[in-house]
Amino acid sequence: MGAALAAFMCTAASAQNINTLTAKEKKAGWKLLFDGKTTTGWHTYLKNEASPAWKVEDGALVLDQEAKKNGAPGGDLVTNDEYENYELSIQWKISEGGNSGIIFGVHESPEFHATYETGPEMQVLDDERHSDGKIVKHNSGDLYDLKKSSKPAVKPVGQWNTAQIIKKDGHLTLKLNGVTTVTTTIGTPEWDALVANSKFKTWKGFGKYQKGHIALQDHGNVVSYRDIKIRQL
Repeated sequence: MGAALAAFMCTAASAQNINTLTAKEKKAGWKLLFDGKTTTGWHTYLKNEASPAWKVEDGALVLDQEAKKNGAPGGDLVTNDEYENYELSIQWKISEGGNSGIIFGVHESPEFHATYETGPEMQVLDDERHSDGKIVKHNSGDLYDLKKSSKPAVKPVGQWNTAQIIKKDGHLTLKLNGVTTVTTTIGTPEWDALVANSKFKTWKGFGKYQKGHIALQDHGNVVSYRDIKIRQL
């Protein structure tokens, strides 16, 4: 078998396993948050349904900026359910020069106009081309504006990355492509210091909710998410 054919077959086999759970994963308590076909289980922040700007294409949730130009409202996509202690696994692919994020612990209330007013964020970015890539604590895998990654782990633009967010009794671990990028514990003196040295230091609701929604950020660029699954701890 030639190398090109072998690579194609491996890619095809991997694609068949996207947005599905193995018997082992089901036994371990994993649940899919995205069925690969619809936006079921998600809605736009402070809305009842998902904006049509979030489309399903080739088994991925894709934020279509052209749709927004044609009148479809944008906005962050959030889970219908809330989570407190969990392990989240999600694949993402950013467009050239793009910016997005995975936001968690989101408290959905009209007093907060955006998901990031309450929820910390794991950054999703084209580190090389977006201006945020030159800012410390604003790169892919970082706990946005709070803590820098231990080491770079992002793949080139156009490739899928696998992110994990593990949160148990306030202890937080972020992983990108198998590399542990950030660890900290919410509600500790270390956490308070991180917030005090960030743009969020005067935000009354930021990081205050142990239980909350998970959000996919609309930052004005095309971004894709797939293979989104969670297990409660």
